[in-house]
Amino acid sequence: MRRARALLIGALSFALILPFAPPSNSAPSADLVRVRQEVEQLQEDAAEAGENAQAAKVQLARLKSQLTSVQQEAQTQKASVDAIRRSLASIAVARYKSTGLGEGVELLFSSDPSLYLSSAGSLENITRKQAAELRKFATAKQRLDATSLTVEDKLRLVQAAEARYRAQAAQVKRKLEQAEELLSKLEKKDRERLLKLQAMDEDERQAYSREQARLANTVSGRAGVALRYAFKQIGDSYVWGAAGPIRWDCSGLTMRSYEQAGVRLPHSSRAQFGYGRSIARSNLLPGDLVFFGSPISHVGIYVGKGKMVHAPRPGARVQIVEFGNYFGRKKYVGARRL
Repeated sequence: MRRARALLIGALSFALILPFAPPSNSAPSADLVRVRQEVEQLQEDAAEAGENAQAAKVQLARLKSQLTSVQQEAQTQKASVDAIRRSLASIAVARYKSTGLGEGVELLFSSDPSLYLSSAGSLENITRKQAAELRKFATAKQRLDATSLTVEDKLRLVQAAEARYRAQAAQVKRKLEQAEELLSKLEKKDRERLLKLQAMDEDERQAYSREQARLANTVSGRAGVALRYAFKQIGDSYVWGAAGPIRWDCSGLTMRSYEQAGVRLPHSSRAQFGYGRSIARSNLLPGDLVFFGSPISHVGIYVGKGKMVHAPRPGARVQIVEFGNYFGRKKYVGARRL
């Protein structure tokens, strides 16, 4: 009887304690899940802004190159105009020396009309030369004026591209700051738990990615070279604007991967979409570049069976993931084979 009473008291004590001692692996609260979703969305927005900035940067470099070329052309044309102007000045001096007081007066006082006629012939040659130089001058001046206007237009385009780049770079910074602000509002234990959950998920993703990379490691040709290089970067961190050797953004990873195969690509997913040839979704092969977003703001390398290797966003690492008609909020827009 005494033993039964002791067991009953122990059971009641355990029942009273149990509600106040939840297991350490209980599901995260709804608030924690919401914050995590918001943080990851801000990180994805930052990655998108980063790719927009890279597109503006590529355009800026192209426009600067065009501007330099046009400016050099303008300098060459200006030198030509100045040379023709000097030639006209020397012709004018020669004509003045030939005509003196004027053709009629010179004929009147000439002691030798034949000498005058010879002089008149030289004058005619000078006049023809002057007319030709004047036409040349007018053409060269017109060309220089047109080129000068082109220089001004290109300069305005460069300034606009610089402004777009700065705006998108600032957007990356704002989004990441907002994500940090959200995390800072959590209590310390919640923040630590959220980071631990993210790390656990990331570790699982890395294990999966390495297994998939091993299975897909038999591709040949340029595509195989690019894929194997990308596979070696699995686990590396995402950093906006980075192109290796241990930090990457999405277009930086694809650029360097294909560089190993002898293919030069710009550091921009939007610009990379203009390279190679378009491939239908049904004809995708490992090594094809796959693009997402409207406008394009993400790129990965197709692995096979609906998967790609890519650098996702801040807070994540290079990995292999599945995709369908969308990747996150970004719509699949096409593929290119290099």
